[in-house]
Amino acid sequence: MKQIITALACMTIMSSAFAEDLRPGARVAFLGLGFVDLSTEGAYNGVRPDETERLAMVERLVEQRFLDEGLLLVDLAPIENKLANISNPGQCYGCDIRFGSTLGADYVVVGAVHKISNLIVSMNLFVRDVRNGETVRAKAVDVRSNTDRSWRRGMNYILENGVFHN
Repeated sequence: MKQIITALACMTIMSSAFAEDLRPGARVAFLGLGFVDLSTEGAYNGVRPDETERLAMVERLVEQRFLDEGLLLVDLAPIENKLANISNPGQCYGCDIRFGSTLGADYVVVGAVHKISNLIVSMNLFVRDVRNGETVRAKAVDVRSNTDRSWRRGMNYILENGVFHN
């Protein structure tokens, strides 16, 4: 019984900490999503315009959800030149935290879409505290099919169940 009470107390503390992490008015630097094409098709044919458009669509979805939750997206203009040279801001050896700090953000958000094939697409999103570099929210999901609908569903799942769950 003592173990159950301890576990419930820990879950309550964790859920209350999560509730405070992304408070309305917090400043967020969304650095965008990387696209990593691991498919054979990508190796032979290169970048597909529909996937480029799909990535931009999902980035807009993420931005809009953060705004809808009352968070403030910081202007990326001061780091645009540096950011343009990075294909995946979530895998840049801490540059995301440094960029967030430069921009005066409380949190930095990065993620990636990995195309395994036209059947399997893997997505992830990370929210990190700029002050200490700790990941406060993270979620990954695999979706089936390479369509606008599947990408939207995948990112909405991440946002609902990994970032803004309460």
